[in-house]
Amino acid sequence: MKLAILSRNGKLYSTRRLVDAARERGHTVRVLDPLRCYMRIASDGFQMHYKGRQLAGYDAVLPRIGASITRYGTAVLRQFELMGSYTPNPAGAVLRARDKLRTHQLLAAQGIDLPTTVFGDNPDDTVDLLSMLGPPPHVIKLNEGTQGAGVMLTEKPSASRGVIEALRGLYANFLVQEFVEEAKGADLRCFVVGGQVIAAMRRQAEQGEFRSNLHRGGTAVPAIANAAEQAAAVRAAKVLGLGVAGVDLIHSHRGPLILEVNSSPGLEGIESASGVDIAGKIVEFIARKQKKRPGEQRRNGLVTGVLNK
Repeated sequence: MKLAILSRNGKLYSTRRLVDAARERGHTVRVLDPLRCYMRIASDGFQMHYKGRQLAGYDAVLPRIGASITRYGTAVLRQFELMGSYTPNPAGAVLRARDKLRTHQLLAAQGIDLPTTVFGDNPDDTVDLLSMLGPPPHVIKLNEGTQGAGVMLTEKPSASRGVIEALRGLYANFLVQEFVEEAKGADLRCFVVGGQVIAAMRRQAEQGEFRSNLHRGGTAVPAIANAAEQAAAVRAAKVLGLGVAGVDLIHSHRGPLILEVNSSPGLEGIESASGVDIAGKIVEFIARKQKKRPGEQRRNGLVTGVLNK
């Protein structure tokens, strides 16, 4: 298999692990900076160039696209799809996962439980908007924040209104959620590959912090997701169309709640905590799926339905 990994930094732990895993299994792999990929789009075909040379013949592409380059990165990924490359996480799926509001709407529509969420635009509606959610504490999140950045906890109605007014003044997109106290600052990261939870870790926020992200000082220990947690994580990834995903859940009195679905989940924390060779399992899944694709689909991405995703 000839594999491309879309990543801006080939030295990152996750990217290096994926490269090593692919080479150990006899595959050809190359890391491509998506911002150095450029495209020709025409009715007679699609082309991609990279640093002055044409890119062609890639059987599969694995996106590791940062949030800051989502728009361009997904355009590059879509171009690869149209050129016939397989990807476990199509461009449309990555875009769905990056938009927290859209993710919550899609998951809720399928009956997947999550923290109650409200969203509005007009300042005149703020008081009524918060009444739809209930009394504080409230969690206020930037719609496209990552690794715990842009997540705030407010404990009084006046504080919620103040943060909302400030964010609207900055023209930021955000949503407001209920605070699930019984989670006690802990969450469960389930790593889903090919419709199965292959590893899990429980993350605990440090003292005085409610965000359990490892980038925010949280600690991680290996965990075994129960049947309900595994089912919720697998369904969430499937609804968004992701073959590889990191799904974050919290425990509540009404069962597991989905917090977020990450289309480019980091490998370092969960590989260290679980001891599972996640990079190897991702590469093996991609290789199996790529081999099963009909030859016509591999030759011409136009027949795969990419344009409808």
